[in-house]
Amino acid sequence: MDPAVRVSRTLAAELLDPEFVEVGASGRRWTYEEMLAELPEMAGSGAERSPYTPTAFAGTLLAPGLVHLTYETLHDGHRARRSSLWRRDPAAPAGSGLRMYYHQGTPVPGSDDQP
Repeated sequence: MDPAVRVSRTLAAELLDPEFVEVGASGRRWTYEEMLAELPEMAGSGAERSPYTPTAFAGTLLAPGLVHLTYETLHDGHRARRSSLWRRDPAAPAGSGLRMYYHQGTPVPGSDDQP
């Protein structure tokens, strides 16, 4: 969600699993390479753009090295519910290396009317 990370292919690549897939709030399916190529130009990227405001984080350990994260975002009056799976990179040192493997965003109907 950090705009500085979103504009940096290097920083974003550290957080995305090489097998990353996303189904965005738009319904579009994204691959790792597509996301890294287009993320710097997307909404919420860069200091001059309006950032996403994340809230209501909840995480569940599904198995060793696999975490399910849910949260909501608000961006320019649009609210979305988000779900992602983070898995440990087996090549990373113990205690680090979680990377986003899957992400899905779902728009909240009528969110433009919510404060």
